[in-house]
Amino acid sequence: MSLSLSYTAPLWLPGGHAQTIYPAVCLGKPAVAFRRERWQAPDGDFVDVDLVDGQPGQPFVVLFHGLEGSSNSHYACALMAEVAARGWSGAVPHFRGCSGEANLAPRFYHSGDAPEVDWVLRTLRPRATGKFYAAGVSLGGNALLCWLGQWQHQAEIVDAAAAVSAPLDLAQGGKALSTGANRLYTRMFLNTLKPKCLAKLEQFPGLFARDAMLAARDLHAFDDVVTAPLHGYRDADDYWHRASAKHVLHDITVPTLVLNAQNDPFLPGRFLPASAAPTVTLEYPRHGGHVGFAGGALPGSLAWLPQRLLSFFEHGNAAPSAPQSCHAGTEPTYPENALHG
Repeated sequence: MSLSLSYTAPLWLPGGHAQTIYPAVCLGKPAVAFRRERWQAPDGDFVDVDLVDGQPGQPFVVLFHGLEGSSNSHYACALMAEVAARGWSGAVPHFRGCSGEANLAPRFYHSGDAPEVDWVLRTLRPRATGKFYAAGVSLGGNALLCWLGQWQHQAEIVDAAAAVSAPLDLAQGGKALSTGANRLYTRMFLNTLKPKCLAKLEQFPGLFARDAMLAARDLHAFDDVVTAPLHGYRDADDYWHRASAKHVLHDITVPTLVLNAQNDPFLPGRFLPASAAPTVTLEYPRHGGHVGFAGGALPGSLAWLPQRLLSFFEHGNAAPSAPQSCHAGTEPTYPENALHG
């Protein structure tokens, strides 16, 4: 199948919000025959991993999901259906508490969870008898990039990687999600996070301030009370700074695709990094929303994103991306032909 490697939104789906919401809510997800395994984590907790069993010798693709996502997320189903159709193997490991059952430890998960990514990938690597690839979406993409940059040459256990709609600058992303219509996304996240927190306080009374958690109206307040102290950060500002993947893009040694739409409501295009290591392809199409990238005639399809990722894994970058001539500290420019191919 021929594939346009530079995404162009269909005319019937205009705007970043529509391109974010429609694929997630309105498009049917392909069925995937997952096989679940429960692993014991090094800290005594458990992690549920949903697997697709392919043919020996074929590639293996690991996908780290986004905030409050799972193997049932639209992007996970779309990617793993394409993996299965090719006879490849795949895995969607669930971050703590995201598999439908509360985890056991006094922690959750976060955007800088590189040690968790490392443990999962090193556990899965011996199962791969062919090429071994890793992808991450949104929060999972940021965590994957943090691992790639922090572990550097040790991360070369993967042959290639890709991050989609990663919040590369957590502070700017957090600000964006606390303003205007974007607050709808924040409320959606808090509506699932807060019940998990109440259940966690039943397990560990006094673990964090209950009233302050319930009063949180944006992700900064929530991260200040829950995410930061539970995962070794001083406060939300410390977490947002240290866990932002933008700091490590120049340290990555594995061929890596960073795919972010400029109209992503979760991270405005003006905050996208202008440069990275030579191994990193920065691909910033003008449209696509947040993990959207729907294509085709109405009612549309989820096929473009998994095809783009697997094409990158197999062939490297053949698409235009953010200009390599940009220097750190300068504002990137986006020629029309680099965006619409």
